[in-house]
Amino acid sequence: MKKIPVTAVFDIGKTNKKFFLFDENLKEVHNTYTRMDAVPDEDGFPSEPVLPLREWMLETFTEALKSEKFEIKKLNFSGHGASFVHTDEVGEPVTPLYDYLKPFPEDLLKKFYTENGGKMAFCQQTSSPPLAMLNSGLQIYFLKHAKPEFFKNVRHCLHLPQFLSLIFTGEMVSDYTSIGCHTGLWDFEKMGYHEWVKREGIEPLLPPILPGDALLTTKPELGSIPCGIGVHDSSGALLPYLKQEKEPFALLSTGTWAISINPFNKTALSESELTKDCLQFLSISGQPIKISRLFIGEEHKYQVEEMYAFWQLPLGTYKKLKFDQTLYEKVSEKDTKRIGFKYLKPQDYGLERADASDWASFPEFTEAYYTFLHELTDIQVASLRLVLDGALVKKLYVDGGFNANLIFLEMLRKKLPGLEIIPSDFPNGSALGAAMLVNMES
Repeated sequence: MKKIPVTAVFDIGKTNKKFFLFDENLKEVHNTYTRMDAVPDEDGFPSEPVLPLREWMLETFTEALKSEKFEIKKLNFSGHGASFVHTDEVGEPVTPLYDYLKPFPEDLLKKFYTENGGKMAFCQQTSSPPLAMLNSGLQIYFLKHAKPEFFKNVRHCLHLPQFLSLIFTGEMVSDYTSIGCHTGLWDFEKMGYHEWVKREGIEPLLPPILPGDALLTTKPELGSIPCGIGVHDSSGALLPYLKQEKEPFALLSTGTWAISINPFNKTALSESELTKDCLQFLSISGQPIKISRLFIGEEHKYQVEEMYAFWQLPLGTYKKLKFDQTLYEKVSEKDTKRIGFKYLKPQDYGLERADASDWASFPEFTEAYYTFLHELTDIQVASLRLVLDGALVKKLYVDGGFNANLIFLEMLRKKLPGLEIIPSDFPNGSALGAAMLVNMES
């Protein structure tokens, strides 16, 4: 029986570690996944279990190579951002993979910004909101100054997707999509590493940069197969849309975070935009892409749980609601805001805020939920405008969890009448994007 030629992709998220096989039409034909418990770093804070992850990946891939049904022709990787693996000369990790939620020492952070012209000036130059450990380049600064006993053993610093590629190829490289992901490493004005990277002697630790569609080769014992250099997961998820769509568009990728991405917006960031969690990514070829972020998934979860508790309703109640024009008009006529947000800050976008949600002031759940979504979409529209203004598009794709929320989508249509809003989904979009990268026609 003739084997089916496939592209293999490891998609490594913080929660799920997945392995996919895609056929020649890039249709998924196989997947498997695992979850791994975090391991404490030297301070007792959870960190990514890098060595067990490497073991699982090698076992999974070796098993797939033996398949009687599939023949692996290409391999690539997608991984979560804000993560560095620090290795010795031969690529063995010499520190934990620090979690981006780990606290950053305040005095050290203050020292860093003082050395680099002040917080907001630095953030503008690097298109990175001030996010402490989430600015992954600062993790190297933290290591050098707070953990010198570890830092002295570091010879290479690899972003997670490129460390995954190293496991299979033995080659150390960097890529634009990880460097450009709010790392604080890249000077978007000069389009090169920021001066601090050179001044601190960190640049020699960063491997050479290759374009995102570059191909290496797996080690002989792993088949000598063409292998990609890995891609930052958010950038990977954008690629299927770029391939499908011929006209300029924007993407609202929703989940825990709503990420507004306009691949056609190259405008520089203002200080005001940075304070609203607006930043720039780098594309696979090193071009800037404007994005903004909003913590709407977690906000929605919190507020809905509060409403369910107040009205003693079963889980999933909101999913049964349909869009009602009359009710929408009723809640949008209210002059004062009525929802007290837990995570979002309407005032950052020039919007009025309520101190707390008084559920007793609503006659029933549906009106309360409509009011919440009305005020939530006001903030979402403000966040979207940060990437839409300056590079108008006619289409907005919405993928992820909120693409099935008909009320959310319809409210966006009412508030953005010039845009065609299209619910869409490429299942496992970041893995599919990684597969596309190694199958691009040269």
